[in-house]
Parts: sequence; C-alpha cells; structure tokens
Amino acid sequence: MRCGSGARLEKFKGEDLKLYDDSAKLIRSGEVDAVIIATPHYAHTTVGIDAFENGVHVLVEKPISVHKADCERLIAAYKKSKDLKFSAMFQMRTRPVWKKIKALIDSGELGEIVRTNWIITGWFRSQSYYDSGGWRATWKGEGGGVLLNQCPHNLDLFQWLCGLPVRVQAFCGFGKYHDIETEDDVTAYFEYANGATGVFIASTGEAPGSERLEIAGDRGKIVLEDGKIKFTRTEVSVKEFTKTDPGRFRRPEVWNIDVPFPDEKSGHYMITQNFVNAILDGEPLIAPAEEGIHSVEFANAMLYSAWTGKPCDVPIDAAAYAEKLSELAAGSKFEKTVKKSTEDDFAKSFR
Repeated sequence: MRCGSGARLEKFKGEDLKLYDDSAKLIRSGEVDAVIIATPHYAHTTVGIDAFENGVHVLVEKPISVHKADCERLIAAYKKSKDLKFSAMFQMRTRPVWKKIKALIDSGELGEIVRTNWIITGWFRSQSYYDSGGWRATWKGEGGGVLLNQCPHNLDLFQWLCGLPVRVQAFCGFGKYHDIETEDDVTAYFEYANGATGVFIASTGEAPGSERLEIAGDRGKIVLEDGKIKFTRTEVSVKEFTKTDPGRFRRPEVWNIDVPFPDEKSGHYMITQNFVNAILDGEPLIAPAEEGIHSVEFANAMLYSAWTGKPCDVPIDAAAYAEKLSELAAGSKFEKTVKKSTEDDFAKSFR
C-alpha cells in the first residue's frame, strides 16, 4: 500500500500494490491498520491527527511536527485515541554507540553532568539539494532549516542523554551558505537547571565538517569522535577533590578507557519492526513519539532566540513561537526555484 503524489506513484504502477494519491483516502480505505508518515513537515501533524481520529496507528518521520503547539495538538489526538500506537523514526536510538553512552550516564558512572559540547557540522548539503523541492528550507514549506531537517536526530539524542536545558541563547545564519531563507548555520549556548552548561554547533555549509560530542561530569568525561567512545574516569569526585585536596596544582587521577560496544544491527528497520511488534504484541516502543516534542522544542527555542536576539527560556511559549513562524511564512518574499537534480546515494549524507 502506498500513498503519494502522482509523479512519485508512476514508478509503482504495474506492481501488485494499491496506490492512493490522497492520505485521507488511504486512512479511510479500511485497508490499513497503520501508516508511516514521511511527508513535508507540516503535514505530519494534520495527517497524524486524521489517522488517530480514524483508528489508525502512526509511525511518523522526524520531526513529529514543525513547532511545539502542533506537537501538542498531535499528541492530544493520540491520547484521545484508544489502543493505538504512536512511534517516531528516531532510529539513532537503536545504534549501539548511543545505547552505550546512555547506559554510562544512567548508571551514574559519569556522575552529575556539568558541561556538554556537540559539534555536528558533518551535515553538508549542496545548493542542488535545497533546489530539489519547493518546500525545502522555507518557512512556509518546512518551517526551518538544519534544525528542523538534519538535526532532529541529534537534538533527540541530546535531550535523551542530557535532558532539556532551561535557557537557550542561539545565533543562526539564515541563508549563510545557501540561497535559502532558513537557518543553515547554528551556534547555541545552553544552561541547565543544575547549573551545567552546553554548546551546540551545526551547519550544512561546512566541509569536511566535524562530529565530536563531549559530556563532562563529576566523575570524568565522555568523548565520542570517529565512531569511538573514550571515557576519562576520575578516581574520585571532582567536586569533593576541589573542596578537600590540599595541593595547589594537583588534579584528580584518571583512568583512560576505550569503551567497547557491540556490533549490532540498527537503523530504520528496527524502529519499523518495533512499531509492528508494539501493535501486535504490546512490545514497548523504542522511540515513543510523544518524546518527539522535546527535540522540536529544543529547535524552536534556538530559532526563537536567534529571531529575537535574546535568551529563550524553556519551556517555550508555544503560542508565541507559532505566531512568529506564521508571520515569517506569510511575509516571506523568498522566490524558490525548483531544479531537477541527479539521483544520489542517500547514505553518503551520513559520515
């Protein structure tokens, strides 16, 4: 069963598939128990709500919605439904490397987190990528740029591992590297409730780019780079050492650990199979879609801070953000020219 635009459906004609050119027709056909929503972002909310109101399970691509207010609408529709499953395509959660880092944090081995730093500038995109669709990198069609398209996975992992900050100050380049109106370059500073701080840097215009995550805690530091986890573990609490050690220049002794993690299968199919298993057998979801509101709010806070030139508190004012985004979309004078591009290997976009 497949639903899409006329042009995209052409290549499936002649195959043993039922084709629909309208999501509403598919949802009401009586032929499906569940749908995977992989549309332009704004439709995630409307199609998802329609599915729930008609008794259909939903697996939605990232982001679950464009902004927090739409997330709340979608989640409210899900909660009104009965015995339906709602999952998000956060397949990065299935990767052994991320599961290992989360286990280290959750076990208390790292101690209380005091600083985070993630440079994620490996999401390079050419101008032809943005020219391939009229909706891409526009306020009206996509609702954002790198934060809403490439980085929802990173933001989901960031909040999954470290939680949401309480205040965000962000500086965004809008069309800095490309002929687009949304952000393609972001540098953000975070403050957490416990006093911890964080920095997040993302770009689609930098090559070769960097991918380095640091999470510093009271018992050491985790660094993920080049696919390897390094844990520098202090023998004692840094906080206690600071207070009690009589030496003026000494620092806590450390163990340097290369953290192993299994070479297990991961990816989109695991989220999809988990979704099916949840429907059939009640298996717990790997990525409950209600949690998708956190990465959306994270992105919204950064954009709102950049728009206003001020720090943005979290939780954000969902109505104020939606109003500002609507103003940008309505007032946009950006002329988007769609050009046909060559078919590339999508896997090359990941480092």
